[in-house]
Amino acid sequence: MNDLHGIIFAYRENPDLRELVQLRNTCSIPFGGRYRLVDFALSNMVNAGIDDVGLIVYTSYQSLLDHVGSGKDWDLARKRGGLRILPPFSFSGKHGGRYRGRMDALAGVYSYLKTIRQDYVVLASGDLAANLPIAEAFEQHIKSGADITAICSGTTYTDPKLCNYFSVDGQGRITDVAASPTQVKGDVASLEVYILSKSLLMSLVDQCAAHDVPSFSQGVLLASLGKLDMRVFRFDGYIARVTSVAGYFQQNMALLDPGIRANLFRTDRPVKTKDQSNPSTYYGPESKSVNSLISDGCRIEGTVINSILARGVRVEKGATVENCILMQRSSIQEGAVLRYAIADKNVRVCPGRMLMGHGTYPLVIAKNEIV
Repeated sequence: MNDLHGIIFAYRENPDLRELVQLRNTCSIPFGGRYRLVDFALSNMVNAGIDDVGLIVYTSYQSLLDHVGSGKDWDLARKRGGLRILPPFSFSGKHGGRYRGRMDALAGVYSYLKTIRQDYVVLASGDLAANLPIAEAFEQHIKSGADITAICSGTTYTDPKLCNYFSVDGQGRITDVAASPTQVKGDVASLEVYILSKSLLMSLVDQCAAHDVPSFSQGVLLASLGKLDMRVFRFDGYIARVTSVAGYFQQNMALLDPGIRANLFRTDRPVKTKDQSNPSTYYGPESKSVNSLISDGCRIEGTVINSILARGVRVEKGATVENCILMQRSSIQEGAVLRYAIADKNVRVCPGRMLMGHGTYPLVIAKNEIV
């Protein structure tokens, strides 16, 4: 699909995620064992045939850069186009050093926008775990003649205050916008993925910059209501947006359901991630694994129940891991017990320790900690 360009907003920071975002932004949080949240946005675009993608970053993006690299694992390492990392060099001294919204971010990379070769652009968040049919949405956008197409869900998938809701008519046109309401309104919830022409995007960025409007909701959706033809594309698949530690835990645990897993990791639209070429996981003669997702490169000699383990995790003899999320290279040593916990990268739980959280308030162990 050579006429569509991708822009991913990968600068979101959410303090409600506590220890999980001490050293990274939300988009680079591990999800489902092998993946990062940004993998879904990148894979959605590549699966739609998009081969030019801009990744807008701001602060705490070293982890993100380490993960995406040159974009090789998504076939985006190209001599012309491919993946471009867009840091805020032209914006760093404005507004206290923070993007106040998407229009601020787009204004900050305005020189990049002018170089886009394609006629259409898809704007997407980098922290949404969903397998979106962007090619189908783009086809509908062209056939309908809409100015803006918003990919939406008919269900409540996140806190209403973090979402835009649309009322639509029988032809799918947006007739009203509720921006970040306190409760669910309208007919559909926006996934904050929008398709529009490059020329319209440039004019909207110019207009918002001239009036100092940083928000896409205020500067585009509300301001264009009744002026532009805005339509929705309905998506009914699995969606996860991480907004809290408890939500992160529950959304990961949902992947233990085979139906949800099959919906998110579709064979016709594969989710790609960084290749680490790890060896197969080793299971000791006394090990036990029940209803768990265990990535390659692990060494399991103890008991793992209802848990998600990333690459290189070690569960030693006599150790028990139950209802937990263990990130890369974490180690649960002999005789330790871990329940309802999230262990970040390189965590070591010493022999004989017992750590327990709760399903609604999981224990979080920060990166590189030794307990």
